[in-house]
Amino acid sequence: MRSLARDALLMALATAISRVFGLFRDVTIADKFGASGAYDAFLIAFFLPVFLRQLLAEGALSTALIPVYTKALVDDDDADRFASNVLSLLIMIFPIIVGVGVLLAPIYLPFLASGFDPAKLALSISLCRIVFPFIALVSLAAVFMGILNAHHRFFAPSLAPIWFNIGMIVGVLFLSSFFPIHPIYGLALGALLGGAGQLISQIPSLRRTGFRFHFTLWPLHPSVRKMAYLMLPAVFALAVTQINLLVDNRFASYLGNGGISSLQYAMRLFQLPLGVFAVSIASALLPRFSAAIAHGERDRFSAYLSDGVSASALVLLPAMAGLYAIGPNVIHLLFQHGSFSAGDTSRTWLALSFYLVGVLPYGLVFILTRAYYALGRTRIPLIASACAVAVNITCDIMLVTPMRVGGLALATSISGVVNVIILTLFLRHELPSLANIGPRLVKIALGTGIVYLAAWGTRLVARGEWMSVILPIVAATGAYVVFVRVSSLWRLLRPDEDKIV
Repeated sequence: MRSLARDALLMALATAISRVFGLFRDVTIADKFGASGAYDAFLIAFFLPVFLRQLLAEGALSTALIPVYTKALVDDDDADRFASNVLSLLIMIFPIIVGVGVLLAPIYLPFLASGFDPAKLALSISLCRIVFPFIALVSLAAVFMGILNAHHRFFAPSLAPIWFNIGMIVGVLFLSSFFPIHPIYGLALGALLGGAGQLISQIPSLRRTGFRFHFTLWPLHPSVRKMAYLMLPAVFALAVTQINLLVDNRFASYLGNGGISSLQYAMRLFQLPLGVFAVSIASALLPRFSAAIAHGERDRFSAYLSDGVSASALVLLPAMAGLYAIGPNVIHLLFQHGSFSAGDTSRTWLALSFYLVGVLPYGLVFILTRAYYALGRTRIPLIASACAVAVNITCDIMLVTPMRVGGLALATSISGVVNVIILTLFLRHELPSLANIGPRLVKIALGTGIVYLAAWGTRLVARGEWMSVILPIVAATGAYVVFVRVSSLWRLLRPDEDKIV
């Protein structure tokens, strides 16, 4: 039996390692391409594969698969045949999706980036035809991840994205040299290489679970229909961030070279605490939510939800405060070299400062949507996402002219706040009372203030690029660790052992 904290921390460790490689990837990209028109073209070319990855692969597919696969395990309902059935269907479907994506690139890319000039748009179309098969690779990898998570194996799938980052680094440092006119083609090939690595790296862990794949299309396992029922509304519910990004990119395409790139660099830093902590906590909770519902233990479900909300606030609020205190220094240290200019740093910080407003709301969205999926209530996340998208588009139109990239980032954060408010209202009967989590949140808010003051004060006296980042991180982390220990918040990291395997 393993505790929620242990699984979440294992995932956070693996994800943190992957994110370190991800930062190195972004540093190499910034050095080689900066916030340039070529990188703008790549981001638009890669947008739809990444969009589908979030919706059909690591988002809706794995999220819908886990509760159904878990129930099949609990009911001893031939879970391996169900998973093999899903994989077989994907093997048949995705070549068609890839073919359509490649053929129709000249039609949908002008819509995604209507502000691009003809040469920039033509480069984006060529890049899209290289990178589109990425979606097939990561979709199969997402099924592997779902099976492993259902078996409470979190480390290997959380570590798998390292290979994606390594592939892109190889693309920048080595493959790009084979394309002297358009080095950005090397980055596109590196993305494909990384997707293949993400898939292959999970196979040894998958075999250790005892799972064996057998190609089978017919008859469909009954659980495939259940998964499809969960997945369809989940596709729309999880689309909010990607649709918001689509709208943001369309507006940013009119802001000149570097507008889309600056949003992307800022989004990478914004997603760092979300990817390391929020996704790890949510992914560790989903099989527990599903098992609790399968056993009819609603009190256990609510307890998991309480711990998830509290743990998310415990790590995301101080991370947000720390980034506010030293964000410009972090961007300067990581990116401002090679082709990345001081102006790029200022524009990226403007976007990041407004993205940070949404750190905790988006973290809670991860938790609450997984709670809804475990309950089988998929319509509410769909409604919440639709409202959030409408709010984002409205705010984009209002804010892009006076605030430029900052307005686009703020619109994304506001939409996240709207999303979490709606999810909370419809899940209020399952949520713990404010009396249970209120004192925790007050303590966490106090600790967040300590983190900001420690980071900001240390930054003022630090000298040099490295020290202006490292010393504030060390000081703020040390102060927060002491506060968490003294205030008894550390008990959130040591919950009771799970009674459900």
